[in-house]
Amino acid sequence: MRGDAETGHRRRNRREAVARRRQLPLPRHRVHGGTRPLRVWRDDVESQRTVLLVDTVDGEERVLAQFALCPGVDPTYVNIDGAWLDDDPYVTIHRIASSGLARGAAKDCINWCIEHYGNVRADTHPNNKAMQHVLESNGFARCGLIQLLDRPSDTTRIAYQRHEW
Repeated sequence: MRGDAETGHRRRNRREAVARRRQLPLPRHRVHGGTRPLRVWRDDVESQRTVLLVDTVDGEERVLAQFALCPGVDPTYVNIDGAWLDDDPYVTIHRIASSGLARGAAKDCINWCIEHYGNVRADTHPNNKAMQHVLESNGFARCGLIQLLDRPSDTTRIAYQRHEW
């Protein structure tokens, strides 16, 4: 907590991931940029896969990021050009999107998943150097390449895994 020297009020600025079952604002910079159809985010919300990273500042809750947390076998991950660390049960992180209100939101989302699930997989586009850096700097191993099943082109993704417990 940080104190305000002039007013004596205390501000709370703590981040936490919170599962929500309500309508969520869709991240405009990605949706309107054409990289993700609205139906994908709506399906995540309706399927209760959406997780929010929130903080509270001056008593107001802010959404810092959202992502899809998918338990169970991901069909896209069945075939890999490479090898997973293991075949233990895992969760998959998909579609991390930041609101742009705070730095480090993707890292906080990933760390929350590791803390709560222990065995986490993710993938990213070969051109997404920022996400590759976030995953690798947070202890994920590059396991190989996968091919997305839901599109006809630009299907190659770099696959990552981190298994803590």
